[in-house]
Amino acid sequence: MAEKLICKTSDLAPGSVMRVDHGETGLAVYNIEGQFYVTDDRCTHGLSSLSEGALMGDEIECSMHFGTFDVKTGQPTGAPCSIALRTYKVDVRGDEVFAEV
Repeated sequence: MAEKLICKTSDLAPGSVMRVDHGETGLAVYNIEGQFYVTDDRCTHGLSSLSEGALMGDEIECSMHFGTFDVKTGQPTGAPCSIALRTYKVDVRGDEVFAEV
């Protein structure tokens, strides 16, 4: 895995999510109370973009079938999702967010 600059901390307000281009599926970047997390952007159930869904606390809700995942662990938390998301190690240095992708 290689480290990639994902975004600046100022690009993403607390309680929000955004998509970053990377590979076929892209990455979803989350700011939860000032802590940053990165997962694959594609839902493992319906193949839709998670960054278009609703971030509720530390869970992301897929906009297609409304299944949910724990952003911190990638584990599915609500049906119909049953396969975990891939998560990535995040390192914040100054105002830059990096992930091992």
